[in-house]
Amino acid sequence: MYCMHWTTDRIRQSFLDFFAARGHTIVPSASLIPKGDPTLLFTNAGMVQFKDYFLGIRTPSSPRVADCQKCLRISGKHNDLEAVGRDSYHHTFFEMLGNWSFGDYYKAEAIEWHWELVTRVWEIPKERLWATVYKDDDEAEQAWLKLKVLPKERVLRFGEKDNFWEMGETGPCGPCSEIHIDRGTEAAVYCTHSGHPCGVNVDGCARFIELGNLVFIQYNRDAIGRLAPLPMKHVDTGTGLERVASVMQSFEAGKLLGNYDIDLFQRIIADIEKIARQGGAPSYGYSAISDISYRAIADHARAISFLIADGLRPGNTEREYVLRRLIRRAAVHGRRLGIHNPFLSLICAGGKVDGLGDGQFTGVVGVMGSVYRELREHDQDILLAVREEENRFRDTVERGLELLNTEREHIAAAKDMRKLPGEIAFKLYDTYGFPLDLTQDVLRDDGIEVDVGEFNRLMDEQRERGRAARRDETAPEIIAGTGTSSRFLHDSYEAESEIVAAHTENDRATIITAETPFYPEGGGQVGDRGVIEAATGGLLEITDARKHDGAIIHVGRILRGVAGEFEPGRRVRLRIDRERRDAAMLNHSATHILHYALREILGKDVHQAGSLVAPERLRFDFAHRGPVPEVALETVEDEINGRIRENAPVTTEEMPYDKAIEAGALAFFGDKYGDRVRVVRMGDFSIELCGGTHVARTGDIGLFKLEGESGVAAGVRRIEAFTGEGALETIRRREQILRQIGSHLGTRDSETLERLERLLARERELERKLRAIEHKFASDGNPTGPRETMQEVHGIKLVTRKLDGVDASGLRAIADQLR
Repeated sequence: MYCMHWTTDRIRQSFLDFFAARGHTIVPSASLIPKGDPTLLFTNAGMVQFKDYFLGIRTPSSPRVADCQKCLRISGKHNDLEAVGRDSYHHTFFEMLGNWSFGDYYKAEAIEWHWELVTRVWEIPKERLWATVYKDDDEAEQAWLKLKVLPKERVLRFGEKDNFWEMGETGPCGPCSEIHIDRGTEAAVYCTHSGHPCGVNVDGCARFIELGNLVFIQYNRDAIGRLAPLPMKHVDTGTGLERVASVMQSFEAGKLLGNYDIDLFQRIIADIEKIARQGGAPSYGYSAISDISYRAIADHARAISFLIADGLRPGNTEREYVLRRLIRRAAVHGRRLGIHNPFLSLICAGGKVDGLGDGQFTGVVGVMGSVYRELREHDQDILLAVREEENRFRDTVERGLELLNTEREHIAAAKDMRKLPGEIAFKLYDTYGFPLDLTQDVLRDDGIEVDVGEFNRLMDEQRERGRAARRDETAPEIIAGTGTSSRFLHDSYEAESEIVAAHTENDRATIITAETPFYPEGGGQVGDRGVIEAATGGLLEITDARKHDGAIIHVGRILRGVAGEFEPGRRVRLRIDRERRDAAMLNHSATHILHYALREILGKDVHQAGSLVAPERLRFDFAHRGPVPEVALETVEDEINGRIRENAPVTTEEMPYDKAIEAGALAFFGDKYGDRVRVVRMGDFSIELCGGTHVARTGDIGLFKLEGESGVAAGVRRIEAFTGEGALETIRRREQILRQIGSHLGTRDSETLERLERLLARERELERKLRAIEHKFASDGNPTGPRETMQEVHGIKLVTRKLDGVDASGLRAIADQLR
């Protein structure tokens, strides 16, 4: 492993700091699971969360934005899965550094700033750099030449294939400019096409690689291919963090490094080595075949950890199945390294296991959790989900590999056949849980293909046979797909309605009614709980309420009666847990006032980046550079409680989205809004788009008490707080702790701090004296005496001496005397 000045974490932060200093709002990464975009399986680029701004559907709250986006490319045209592990640069999961201008700055500033970042901040030698522009983009070329940083022969023009970006066949598009780096002649050995001349944008060239792409969105392409200028011009940039780290760390190491050689990956690979070497596998870097598996496991562990942290679990439908495939691919690569017991949960979540190396595993959570807080918050979810899936697959993977190896030997013996029958591939999938691509991956090194046509035919037959059974697979998905919808009764705690869709299995039930007082989870607010009572006496306890395609789905279990009492067409009475709802309302309204206060005191660039509104507490994430000073937090708390005492009215109104924005309502990055929106006003100081439940007047909140402020990710802070009875209980708890400390110290509350400070000062003084005594004790007996017993071992001078009762500090003191 390399001890680098330019660690991956430092590179990421330097990018965000650079653009924050140039007026950009730093926003958190969007989830890997796209919200409100059915066209995407996963977030595969930095621009995904901003697509509506380019399309003109939404107006951004800031014209300049920068972030580090989590990306996953494992489906559609962006699918790098089969290449992962086989080279040093393909990934499924990666981080994309990006900065955006929504109708603000344009080509000249974007080009100048990226050159400054790359050469002055990251200190990449400019003599190694090249630039490219679109063949007709005179403006971009002039921007480069005006800087006088590159000779004209190193600013190259290319056509649409390399330097023109399109969102799709129609829609926003524009030319792009790229920065490329010449990695030197030693990199040419990694070119995929031997003998070709190396150069910028030459397919397969490993010597010249792209460092960053600056897209200038200035046109709209219509259905017949015509380009029309957009009323506003935008900038969309993307820079792969792993690639930049490999370039910068190569300069520091004095040798060529691949993406998997950077500090971040080496820490993950070190965990894999601890387990693999127990089974006799070579260390990373000593075997080309083993290295493939090391890289694949390291890559997949990152993707798996982030997907689970973003709420996904292994399963058999679309996204869930992708996660399952990744876990099983990693497990098979573990077998190829001689690891036969479940191990992947350690590589993902970390932990301690005796008997494996030093027993301590950092895991993806430990490596990346300081930047992506969701990893630490969901570390147990990651551990348990991966462990469960590994155990589920464990019983079949060995038998599946045994079958595959047997068939591989048969094919090798039959000189005229180099193809695995589709029937065998299907059996591996259907019986042993091997995805097709995993079977192909295992056979690829032997040059054996799979009869994919036969495999697909057998898969189609199985789908036809299992169609009816699959209709019962997931109740919420089934009833949500019936086209039903629900009307939410905002101001009701109880209502009578008709069941329009239902699914029951044993004592579990999932129900949609025409109307409901149950608030479905959304906007940070948790879903309501309560009961649904059948006219015939049956009772259903509702433990969750969710929204899907316009339907509010009630999920729960039957406490009394039978499933038939909750069939479609039946009339039922719905009653929510009023106390729980009221507590959540206090916290939701307080969240709005908190947002207002932060913007009022810290600046208008503060904006919401996420929230949790639960009955017992609230959590609010917001974009802000650096910790909030304690005095500012006190001012925020005072401002909130002042607005509560003001007892301002809280009103709601539905109106067109555009009208709401014109009225000053705040809309947030990542949220999806319809044509009509609900606007919540509090007095004359707060106006936000919100579908949640709120108090009638701010005075209903009673009291607001901050619990703490911390960092969540780069440029994102988090505040946790309590309201009402929860706030009062927090204050009482703190007072009780203070009284208990005073009781132990024998002081009154007003004297406790002074007494503690004296005790701590006394403790430091005693520790200093103790160290002095230990050093003296260690030095007694002529510290230079051991020189007489000095030995020389392989050119190294060695002095041995047994000392009792000496700590590390004392040993260092002795060593200093012996020099």
